[in-house]
Amino acid sequence: MKVATYGERRVVKYDENHWNLLKEKRKIAKELMETLEDFGIPSILYGSVARGDVKESSDVDIFIPLQIPSFKIELALSDFEILEKRIIQATPNHVVKGEFVLANANVSFPLAKMKDRELDFYKFGGAITLDELRNDKRVCGVDKRLVLIIPESFGHVEIPINELDKSEVAKILGVGVDIVEERIRVLERRREIGRTGVFLKEKVADFDSFEKFLEKISERNQLVRRRVKL
Repeated sequence: MKVATYGERRVVKYDENHWNLLKEKRKIAKELMETLEDFGIPSILYGSVARGDVKESSDVDIFIPLQIPSFKIELALSDFEILEKRIIQATPNHVVKGEFVLANANVSFPLAKMKDRELDFYKFGGAITLDELRNDKRVCGVDKRLVLIIPESFGHVEIPINELDKSEVAKILGVGVDIVEERIRVLERRREIGRTGVFLKEKVADFDSFEKFLEKISERNQLVRRRVKL
């Protein structure tokens, strides 16, 4: 995985294979998001599938921006093959999330109260709603190399964000400057120490609920306990 490598400005033109791959991954996302919608659960699609700069290995990442009992989400996903359930937390300051790992997608949701600006992290990487997905919208976002992806009719344009003023990046993405500064700091730090992992990542047993398992983690991890109680 490339992290904070920056690079050079470039224009990327999509060929037929790329458009077909993007269409295929968006079809997977649409089916999942419409299923969640049928159960009254809103969701967003984020990352490369929202921006358009997909690869074969690109994950279809879906996030539910509300605190909803995990059993309701699991019920909604009952027709899909769930390979794994896990609890993840990017850093001690970020929200603790539950995640369903499916055969061809990941569906995550908050297990604690989200901070006011936490959704901006998804907008930073590029995020769209189901209605926007239905309308084939692609959005700007910054990838893990810290390169701004700007969708165009022919493909996309790449601009390393160290070539832009942080306030300009924030305006393009519709997020606060503080979010831009934090993401740059986190991704550059990962590059320096050569690590792309997360602070917390634990598998939840099939018979266990996310909420009960999080209680067990909180009992032995003070940093997790502190974030859950916010």
